[in-house]
Amino acid sequence: MNDVEKYYQSFQQDIIALQESDDEGGSREQLFTRIAIDMLADAGETENTTIAYDEKDLGKKGQHKINGYAVSDNYETVDLFISIYNTDQTIVSISKAEIDRAASLVTNFFRKATYNEYARDIDESRQIFDFANQLATYDELKKNLIRVNIFILTNGEYKGNIPQNKKINGTQIFYHVFDINKLYQLSEDSRLPIEIDFKDLGGEEFIIPCMSASNSNDDYKAYLAIMSGKCLYKLYEQYGARLLEQNVRSFLQFAGKINKGIRDTIKNEPHMFFAFNNGIAATADYIELDENNHVRKIRNLQIVNGGQTTASIYTTAKKDKTDISNIYVQVKFSIIENPEQYSDIVSRISRYSNTQNKVNDADFSANNPALVAIEKLSRYVLSPVTPYCDIQTHWFFERARGQYKTLRSRECFTKAQRAAFDKKYPKEQMFTKVELAKYINAYQEVVGGYNKVVIGPNIVVRGNEKNYAEFIKHNLPDEKKINNVYFEDAVAKAILFKTAEKRYGTRKNDYCIGELRQVAVPYTISLISYLTNNKLDLYKIWRNQSLSDELSDFIYDLMKQVNAFIIDKSPISHYIEWAKKDECWELVKQNEWNFNIEEIKSDLIDENNPPKRKILSNQDVSNEDEKHQENLLRSIPYALWEKIGKWGRDNGLLDIPQQGWASDVAFIVQHNRQFGDRDKKHAMFLFELVCKHNIELLEEADVIAESEKPDAKSFNDITQPSSEEITLDLIKRMVDWDRRRRILKDWQWSVMNEVVQGKRSLTDQMKRTFYTNLERLKSRGFK
Repeated sequence: MNDVEKYYQSFQQDIIALQESDDEGGSREQLFTRIAIDMLADAGETENTTIAYDEKDLGKKGQHKINGYAVSDNYETVDLFISIYNTDQTIVSISKAEIDRAASLVTNFFRKATYNEYARDIDESRQIFDFANQLATYDELKKNLIRVNIFILTNGEYKGNIPQNKKINGTQIFYHVFDINKLYQLSEDSRLPIEIDFKDLGGEEFIIPCMSASNSNDDYKAYLAIMSGKCLYKLYEQYGARLLEQNVRSFLQFAGKINKGIRDTIKNEPHMFFAFNNGIAATADYIELDENNHVRKIRNLQIVNGGQTTASIYTTAKKDKTDISNIYVQVKFSIIENPEQYSDIVSRISRYSNTQNKVNDADFSANNPALVAIEKLSRYVLSPVTPYCDIQTHWFFERARGQYKTLRSRECFTKAQRAAFDKKYPKEQMFTKVELAKYINAYQEVVGGYNKVVIGPNIVVRGNEKNYAEFIKHNLPDEKKINNVYFEDAVAKAILFKTAEKRYGTRKNDYCIGELRQVAVPYTISLISYLTNNKLDLYKIWRNQSLSDELSDFIYDLMKQVNAFIIDKSPISHYIEWAKKDECWELVKQNEWNFNIEEIKSDLIDENNPPKRKILSNQDVSNEDEKHQENLLRSIPYALWEKIGKWGRDNGLLDIPQQGWASDVAFIVQHNRQFGDRDKKHAMFLFELVCKHNIELLEEADVIAESEKPDAKSFNDITQPSSEEITLDLIKRMVDWDRRRRILKDWQWSVMNEVVQGKRSLTDQMKRTFYTNLERLKSRGFK
């Protein structure tokens, strides 16, 4: 089984596990869509994504289907997503006919929405309505739209040609296919490089004179080139903001005085443009020159300085109909061929090239010290034991994509270890940096200079990328202020947000409030904080790892009011667009809401007896770090440590002293001796080396662990819960009692409801399952 096949198996298992734990009852196709779109967003391929399934007239002329969409902040780009998902155990080959059909289905949606105003045929409560209405009537989108990217997502393998690009209503449509191979590449590299052939760029050939500009060195190679305005126009038309180096994409804007100056030069003095303009700085990891020293191909092209120049040339030519045939720009290419140095060097070039835009080090936030501090705390701060969970668990902060999966593969050599890891680090308690920004920004508004609100729920509604950028700028404290109390409060805010999302519901739930969950949830959470003067007891939420029933019901009732208020007060039919405005949040704060604060008095901080919090010192965290390392090293059997030494000797990766380190560690583990600092340092070096070059070797620990296990009890020896008391009448009462309280997972409640409705038979297996549900409900007050 090759790496892609292993990735496919893991991907399918992740989707199955997600479906079992998913509170929204999503189909596997939509869960696949969500995971794939998240990967594309992390790679900078898309932004502001929304999962929204819609299909109509399948099998008929004019049929359409869509699984999700995205609209960029500047309304230049619309992304449409359609999925081809298979449940097979092995990778399925996808035919060109299937790809062409998918392209036709989603293209039909765009055509119908823009030409025929499909929104007129949709109920306003449908999630797709706001988007279809935008495409048909929203002037700002129609005025600024440059490109539509259609992404065909599939967990199958596709080896055919990509559908030909086309134009609809004057807008260029670009097609992209992301099959299992590309998704695997994304999971490994976190990005897909832009590959450009200047002999055929959008059907045109461009001549780009180029010359080498540096002596040979190991870090990079430099080239100076001259690029025409028409070539830059084509590049921007197809790729847009994807050309701008990802680390600063959210922070640099194509607006300001410099744009006006560039535009004036293009229109009035095009022959002087080369003299007046500073040019463009770009990076890549590969460049190919032809025999005339013209750039033929370039890969992973990223503009680290000059995004404003590029966008201004496009906008001036497109909107002002200005002739750009005499516009030329100098381009400095820095080619970084070493993949291990690529990210670091590109980040540094970006930082030093953008001083005029006041880009701070914090803006390059993958390694932001505050985020690193949160990540470290998330590995060692354990949640309290609660009546619903008898073990302490971690809330895993994934600062960089793939950390959860990497840690699990590195530190879990046996099945028992993997099972223990999954309990200790539940997948549903893993959260990313954009989710952290959403939870924290939604909780409480932040006021900046001149009493201007810089963080509010309207910022959250603007989408992950925009919200995250504002979080970094205005709402992430200095790393010195990041401690366990900050982390515990952040988790409490996550629980608050996730509970509100669950209570709001989706179209699959009969209790669903509507189709504005992405608006009503952050607005309601911010409103509660505002109404209670930020006095919610976050420590109580952290201790209980859940909300009280009273607070959960309070949120539900208030969300219904907020949802109706947004719809009623919006001056435009695009409710989500209205909710992004500062004015919307101000209006919400000024409204008179129907609530009784006494209902949640026990969930507010008692100012006469505030909660006492213990702050962990850096030494406490360091001690936990050392304890974790030692447990990890001792989990590797001594015989395997000896084998690591022989493996390193045979492949030449370990010299003679290092082979001795492996023997020393084996002796310490075998005889349960104490690890000295030097021993631990040597052992971690060996462990890292194995993880990098042959992580499969660690899996041999599984065989040793299995041999050491005591004989397992047979299934019949294990006492099964009594299920005699589970009757149809009792199930009906359980369903009715939990209809609004939502203590059970949605799929648990739905199965019982289907039994009550006669859609499923009440088998003995069902009774045993429902007995577990009964115990859970009884612990929360069901009689």
